[in-house]
Amino acid sequence: MTIRTITVPVKDLDAATALYSKLLGVDPYMASPYYVGFRPEGSPEVGLNPHGDLTAGPITYYHVDDVNATVTALTAAGATVEQEPKDVGGGGLTAHLRDGDGNIIGLFQGASA
Repeated sequence: MTIRTITVPVKDLDAATALYSKLLGVDPYMASPYYVGFRPEGSPEVGLNPHGDLTAGPITYYHVDDVNATVTALTAAGATVEQEPKDVGGGGLTAHLRDGDGNIIGLFQGASA
């Protein structure tokens, strides 16, 4: 299982875009009012989410072949479901779980790039 994306909740999307462009050394490949995505070479995608939970902090999304099967396997291993699998467009599905310490685990099913 590979890390696909790390999303960062932000209040000010324009300010965060400028800062993360400098930090990552690349311009966004996607910029919309609901998501700004960066693909730094050799690293997972970094996304800025202006609608994310600021108290939760960044969420790491793991790329999986079957989000429903992975949710089932991880809940059997002790995780709890925070967000059932949902369509996020472009053929992608995401789900959120929490580990025993309350950390969010993001799952992503869809195209790898």
